Amino acid sequence: MKHRPIAVKIRNAALLAMLAAAGLVVSVPFAHAANKPSSKPSPEKTVEAVSGPLPANAVARVNNVTITQTQLDDAVRASNAPDTPQLRASIKNQLIARELFRQAAEKQHYESRPQVVAAVEQAKTAAMTAAYLRDQVKPGPVTDADVKAKYDAIVATLGEFEYKPSAIAVKDADTAQTVLTQLKKGTDFAQLAKQYSQAPGAAQGGALNWISFKTPIQPGNTQNWPQPLAEALVKLPQGGVSSAPVQVGDAFWILRVDERRATQVPQYDQIKDALRKQLEQVALQKATAQVVVDLMKNAKIQQQ
Repeated sequence: MKHRPIAVKIRNAALLAMLAAAGLVVSVPFAHAANKPSSKPSPEKTVEAVSGPLPANAVARVNNVTITQTQLDDAVRASNAPDTPQLRASIKNQLIARELFRQAAEKQHYESRPQVVAAVEQAKTAAMTAAYLRDQVKPGPVTDADVKAKYDAIVATLGEFEYKPSAIAVKDADTAQTVLTQLKKGTDFAQLAKQYSQAPGAAQGGALNWISFKTPIQPGNTQNWPQPLAEALVKLPQGGVSSAPVQVGDAFWILRVDERRATQVPQYDQIKDALRKQLEQVALQKATAQVVVDLMKNAKIQQQ
């Protein structure tokens, strides 16, 4: 009878692990990475290891593999959940169950299965590449002056007014005309956007973010909007809808100005951290591209 609670715990652990695999409980890392035995012990030593007291900094032992307090702590932190005794007990059971699964798979030599070998190689490649890039990619520093200059450049592109637009973009002129006809009959713009539009924000009824342009519109100063769209937008009053489709490439656009207001320029202190992150990301991309260029100089690359 005294062994029954252990069996119950193991069954619970297996259930928790299966639930974890289905995404229903906290996901935890495998427990054996740091403490897998380096060689197979003799049967006598195995019995002694399993039945003897747990070593220091151990929370469980599965056959002859120890699960450490450090592993449990790491798994609790990785869960991003409140650290409670109940959570720790649940995660410990998951670690036990996963170690049981690992040992069972190892006994049946799953490590030699092609899909396992391929997954290990992929993980090795990813880790090796990430480590190499950490060592080789050296982005330039982003200074306070860089951040302020970026802020000033953005402010310089803003006009007197800013607009909250919605847009419908379709592939052909006939469909655009159908949309305009429906709008004139009073059909809801958002409904038509969801039905016809292929533009960003179609699922939200065509709604786009606030935008401001310095007028008159100048090439290259349109906040990444196509110039014909920027020119059409600033001519519309609040609530106004394009009287005719605006063609940009192969797409036909219909715009509406949901709101129009005086441009609200954010204070530098409010956005400097976001701007710094943007500049750091640009610097990282630039440094990564340079590493690629350097490697390509001495590489033989064939492509179709």
